[in-house]
Amino acid sequence: MENQFTETLQKWLNTPASERDYAEGAMLLLKLTGNQIMYRNLMMRRTRQGEQFIEYQLKKRLTFRLRQVTHEQVEQMQKQVDGIVVKRNLEKKQTAPVSEFKTGKRVDHDDLPDEIQALYVENLSIVQKMRELHLKLRSLSLENATCPDSERYPFLKELISLDKRLHSNWKAYDHYTGADGEQVMTEDLREQSKQAVRMINLNKNRYAKKPTEELKGKILAWYGKVINPTDKLTAELKDLGIL
Repeated sequence: MENQFTETLQKWLNTPASERDYAEGAMLLLKLTGNQIMYRNLMMRRTRQGEQFIEYQLKKRLTFRLRQVTHEQVEQMQKQVDGIVVKRNLEKKQTAPVSEFKTGKRVDHDDLPDEIQALYVENLSIVQKMRELHLKLRSLSLENATCPDSERYPFLKELISLDKRLHSNWKAYDHYTGADGEQVMTEDLREQSKQAVRMINLNKNRYAKKPTEELKGKILAWYGKVINPTDKLTAELKDLGIL
């Protein structure tokens, strides 16, 4: 409702002065101020000075309301970015091992067309860019800023834009199908891979304490579902005698 009223104010002020509805302007000012006496005086004496007074008062209040709307928008963007930071693990140091990124790599990556492979490579650089932007956003000094929202806005906007691009690239990369129309890789397979890693991690200590052929077979089956297993995971299973 507040945003609609702000839009009504803006629409009235954007209308050429010669085409404005004087009574509507006076009513808008009454709704903003609640000053009945001022409203009656304006309606009794419809002068050029009265029109200029209404315009001045509405412009002043519109500027304030727009500033408030902008603040609300920035706060909403901040909440969105906070969710992105958690989802994309942007709090991690930029020196975090790139091997974590390999969990999303397709088993047939090297056989894909160059433009599809490029999406995977681009996503790695996008994540790095997002981490850099997040670091800059956190280090902003807003205490003495004349307009803190305007300082944050460009960083928030770019982070949200990069996240959308990242998601779009993953979708195109994961769901690329060959010329025969067969879907080689889906998000379901990636989820199965992640689930397999979780199951291995939950059961490897159990196997270390009490190794059995049955559990070894289960761990090997889970390992077979892992897409590009990390060197660390492979080494751990070798140490346990599973591989």
